[in-house]
Amino acid sequence: MADQHIEPISFSEKHYFLIRRLHSLVGLVPIGGFICVHLLANATVLAPGEPGAEFQGAIERIHALGPLLVPVEIAFIFAPLAFHILLGLAIWFTAEPNAGRYSHGPNLRYSLQRITAGITFLFLLYHVWQMHWLGAPLGGGAFELHAADGSPTGALTTARAIQASWWIAPVYAVGVVATVFHLANGIWTMLITWGITIRPKTQRVSGYACAVLGVVLSIVGLGAIRGFKTFDTGDVAAAESHDVAASVATGGH
Repeated sequence: MADQHIEPISFSEKHYFLIRRLHSLVGLVPIGGFICVHLLANATVLAPGEPGAEFQGAIERIHALGPLLVPVEIAFIFAPLAFHILLGLAIWFTAEPNAGRYSHGPNLRYSLQRITAGITFLFLLYHVWQMHWLGAPLGGGAFELHAADGSPTGALTTARAIQASWWIAPVYAVGVVATVFHLANGIWTMLITWGITIRPKTQRVSGYACAVLGVVLSIVGLGAIRGFKTFDTGDVAAAESHDVAASVATGGH
């Protein structure tokens, strides 16, 4: 009897169980935590009082890391995000959706998870280009914490970027909702795949909890977009110019 040729098992096949769980874990921590903090920080633009003051304070606390900010961003945001995206793309091109054959809820959520993954990926590319300093060499990087004279311009530059064209706010709205759905639905799926919610009843309860989380985060994110969309950039810019002029006139006192 001739020896049968046995195909070698690839690294991904050998460690499939571990890789998929690392993929879901990284999606929750630190990426999911960062998304929640980022949306909540942006929503402070809606706080009463001086326009943009709470938002400026929130981002000042983040940038207080100083020279540690970039290493922290790389280690806890960009590196995990790259791992999650690259593995997600591999899953995208290799997995077979079955929502067409079975239209019940779990399979529909599976398809929506893949769709929102694509939308979120494109949105993140645009968002990083538009706001982050990494996008500056390519004509982006609109966000500035301080102006050249040292005045706080976090809310002002963010609002100007959102208001630069009529289509930007809708793009952000779609991107935020897709990101939040991907996170909330991913948490629900993670609880099942990790064996935390095994019974149908616990899966329903966790499904309701994740839905509430998704709704709350969507409201927070959309509220922040509306806050920046309606932010009076003219008045703030004029007020800052007036304050600088007054400071110069009084000798900086």
